[in-house]
Amino acid sequence: MGNINAVVHLEHLEGGQIALIGMDNPPVNALGHALRSGLAAALGQARADRAVKAVILIGTERAFSAGADISEFGKPRQAPGLIDIIDLLDAMEKPVIAALSGQALGGGCELALGCHYRVAAPGARIGLPEVKLGLLPGAGGTQRLPRLAGVERAVHIIVSGDPVAAEQALHDGIIDAVLSGPFRAEAVAFARRVIAAAKPLRRVRDIDEKLAPAKADPKLIDRAAEKLLRRGRGLPAPKACVEAIRAAVSLPFDEGQKREAALFMELLNSPESKAQRHLFFAEREAVKLPDMPGGVKPKRIARAVVIGAGTMGGGIAMSFANFGVPVRIIETDRAALTRGLDRVAENYRIAIARGSLAAPEMERRMALIEGTVDFAAVAEGDVVIEAVFEEMDLKQKLFREIDRLAKPGALLASNTSTLDVTKIAAVTKRPEDVLGMHFFSPANVMRLLEIVRASKTSFEALATAIAIGKQIGKIPAVVGVCDGFVGNRMLARRTTQAEMLLLEGALPWDVDAAVLAFGFPMGPFAMGDLAGLDVGWRIRKARGVKAAISDVLCEAGRFGQKTGSGYYRYEAGSRTPVPDPEVEKIIVETSARLGFKRRTIGAEEITERMTYPMINEGARILEERMAMRASDIDVIWIYGYGWPVGRGGPMFYADQIGLAAIRDRLAHYAQATGEATLKPAALLEKLVAENRGFASLPVQTIAT
Repeated sequence: MGNINAVVHLEHLEGGQIALIGMDNPPVNALGHALRSGLAAALGQARADRAVKAVILIGTERAFSAGADISEFGKPRQAPGLIDIIDLLDAMEKPVIAALSGQALGGGCELALGCHYRVAAPGARIGLPEVKLGLLPGAGGTQRLPRLAGVERAVHIIVSGDPVAAEQALHDGIIDAVLSGPFRAEAVAFARRVIAAAKPLRRVRDIDEKLAPAKADPKLIDRAAEKLLRRGRGLPAPKACVEAIRAAVSLPFDEGQKREAALFMELLNSPESKAQRHLFFAEREAVKLPDMPGGVKPKRIARAVVIGAGTMGGGIAMSFANFGVPVRIIETDRAALTRGLDRVAENYRIAIARGSLAAPEMERRMALIEGTVDFAAVAEGDVVIEAVFEEMDLKQKLFREIDRLAKPGALLASNTSTLDVTKIAAVTKRPEDVLGMHFFSPANVMRLLEIVRASKTSFEALATAIAIGKQIGKIPAVVGVCDGFVGNRMLARRTTQAEMLLLEGALPWDVDAAVLAFGFPMGPFAMGDLAGLDVGWRIRKARGVKAAISDVLCEAGRFGQKTGSGYYRYEAGSRTPVPDPEVEKIIVETSARLGFKRRTIGAEEITERMTYPMINEGARILEERMAMRASDIDVIWIYGYGWPVGRGGPMFYADQIGLAAIRDRLAHYAQATGEATLKPAALLEKLVAENRGFASLPVQTIAT
């Protein structure tokens, strides 16, 4: 406990010449009211003390400060605010040095920008990630950072929201030094040098040399932001960030800060920011199991084994190597293994060509991936992940062998996307170590990891799988065992409706256009062509299921991009889908053969039928306790299926639309089409009757 208040302490060093203000608000020094009020008091004391010649503001080894206390958003503001604290720094007539270790993010970064000097420990990370919450830096960050780093670098840092390492921040001019050695002692030594130099104070707000290029070239900001805004897919926050930076260039500091504040308030009340803040909390909740006993620890994973060198297996191996975990890929024959390893290398070469990976880093990662045709290598893995064809007999056969060879206590995981993991686990003598780890394609890119809890999966296995997901940069969500789990089970409802829309009168490009307008990165038919229509065709044939239009296309050899034609046609060497009159002919003929009377279907109906049936299935998933929370479903659809971030996920979106409206439209479509799955789920009916939303549901345990 500090001597100012519970989270702030003040020390006097060097005979009273240096006031060291320490922040200790676990876990990451969030700038809540207690921390802000403590800083105000400590700064006031340091300012009034004539003996003090310099002030050091320091956090913990883990974090200088990771930013605002997001739980305070939307609540009445308690003085002092962060801007008030930064104003105190501006008014200080003594140099203030921000000593940055661990994280200095968001409001923590803005606090540092308000100081006269900034020094950092090696490896510290500095950034303004507010855009990822649908916001912009609201305490002067958009006004001060361009003055230190220049406008182009500020645009990149603020609009991307990605932090930079201390060494890069030094290069950019954001900080004044990276200090090696004992950090606190070195920060004090830096303060001594500042006192000895006796230089006039230079406030960041008064620096304008690095604004000159943007003042001379009004288009510079737009060029710097162009690619980042495309990546933002129409979200308002990236655009507002650019406008705030533009204000830093075109307006005096105080006027620019007023513009920043106005833009911040617009964003704070926007539906997109509410959705993104919902996802911030949802992502963190998705890994919490309500029935997990206290004290359960994950096992350490030093080496992974992946069975199968196909596209998925190679991507999973890359996911481990990308984060420094050695991995062995097992294949049945040398030719398949070579093809798989070549594909991995090509993926890395593409990343180098795009500028997102350095050649030495590719070499380091490739050195962590070894291939073998010796199945006995299963014994090397702390985690063994099977990634073969989606066939139960094959997977059970493999797991019998894995069970025989794997080391005791190894985590045994199937990458199945639909199959019953409990049945897979049942063929082993250690079902407690078996679960599903459903990666999404391409596995080295997609962040979602569905962790499937089988009937006998142990808590230790679940904790280990969650830890692995975090270790390799994935976002884990724990789900139950049912056909398709959560994501693919809901996707199946959209797929059914997409096929029905074609039979009733829509064309693939009509459906895709409506889905794109909703905010998805791709429509279902373009996505089907990208993935390969033959994949679903093979699964349907194994299950004895039909899909009228897709089956006809596959029978004609139209498997998608790989064959140059699917729902669309593709010019040689191009991935751009082109509407094909031949497909329209197939659809019209199939509709007539099956007795459908085609009609014009508007974008509003298409959008509802592409989203509401999935929400309905999400309600059934919650009824059956296949998901612990409605927000877990949102996480799965955001990070695994491209649901637009600004709409917060299907269950959050449903609450915003109103469940009564969704229930009524589902009932209408159920009656109009005769499709039984469109009948409103019992949970949906119950929530409407009680005037509640999905967010009101309590967390529940996964049914096993």
